[in-house]
Amino acid sequence: MKKTVLYFIMLLISVSQYAQNKPKLSENRVVSVVDSTHANNMVLTQMFEVNANLDQVWDAYTTKKGWESWVAPVAEVDFKIGGLIQTNYDKNAKIGDKGTVRLHVINYVPNKMITLQAEVTENFPDILQRDAKNLFNVIVFEETQTNTIKVTSYGIGYRKSPEYIKMMKFFISGNEASHQQLISYLESGQQIKF
Repeated sequence: MKKTVLYFIMLLISVSQYAQNKPKLSENRVVSVVDSTHANNMVLTQMFEVNANLDQVWDAYTTKKGWESWVAPVAEVDFKIGGLIQTNYDKNAKIGDKGTVRLHVINYVPNKMITLQAEVTENFPDILQRDAKNLFNVIVFEETQTNTIKVTSYGIGYRKSPEYIKMMKFFISGNEASHQQLISYLESGQQIKF
């Protein structure tokens, strides 16, 4: 069953905190598809194109300045294999305070792809805690013939179950909003106001 819906990850972010502060953006340019044709699994694929160069898009995902420009007001980035990206959606907090989100950098190919895995805490639903070791976000970057960058985010490891199907709407909307913020930041050069 394939289902196209209007949001990742990005990947297991603390959407409830984010939703309180998200800015209003114009048209949705993110396409989301939930593919459940894989045996007992679902893949959340989210795609968009942005009018920016590859270095700008890569920096948005791999630097402190990048993360603080579109994801959260507070970030700490140790971008390397085995490294850690940490964010907090409370502009008055610091890394390590309550609400800190941790993403482990599993691997990457420079300017091509990144694999991230969220550190799932007790604040996440039980099903995500049980399956945490199987949940990944793979982000692929491609230059197009129209001088844009196509970003494709694959949320993988979701089991095909009623619980995950219910959560998918939550992931889609939160991720789409984050991707819209990234597009806005890259195309305007203006950091998102949190």
